[in-house]
Amino acid sequence: MALTFGEAIGRLADRAAARRQSGAKRLQKLADPEAGPALLEALRREIEGPRAWETLYHLVMALGACDHRAAVPYLYELARHPLKATTVYTAIGDALVRLDSEDDNDSTPILWCLNTGNDRLVDGAFRAMAILRMVPDDKTIGRILDFLAPRLPEDGLRFWPAVAAAGWQGPPVHAFLTTCATGSREDVAEAAAASLTGKYKAYRHL
Repeated sequence: MALTFGEAIGRLADRAAARRQSGAKRLQKLADPEAGPALLEALRREIEGPRAWETLYHLVMALGACDHRAAVPYLYELARHPLKATTVYTAIGDALVRLDSEDDNDSTPILWCLNTGNDRLVDGAFRAMAILRMVPDDKTIGRILDFLAPRLPEDGLRFWPAVAAAGWQGPPVHAFLTTCATGSREDVAEAAAASLTGKYKAYRHL
């Protein structure tokens, strides 16, 4: 039986990492803004305490899902924090795009992640961009394509931009998608082929 909102909140302070994680995952799914303060408090405890990476990941993702914008300064701080579990950076990049964009297509947090040089942060930002079906301005699209240009067509960082580009226009976008569609990495090639038709594919948000 699925956890109630109150049960999920209660699990955030549990001694067992698996239970803390299950609470965070449930709150991510519920996406209730009322959970924001408790999630941020739990994230701070997790960073200072046992640091179970799965719990950290889902706490950050839940903050993004719950639209808790008060978490933005701490997430930027955490993005600069040395973390052994680099997968957590992916969640941070994703959450920053969700929480620190002024409108549906504001690319400011995407550009910030690009400037860090942290590929995990960038991948998370790209993932949110794709799932939210953002259409950045031409300058930002050019910046993204320039960032990806030196990478092989099979590079995994190309996947989410290939998904997002279903709604983008222009010859450079078409050239990018064509290159990706002819590469040997199946998921990137399939995403690019779909985007060349102008149709978004649905992807499950982890």
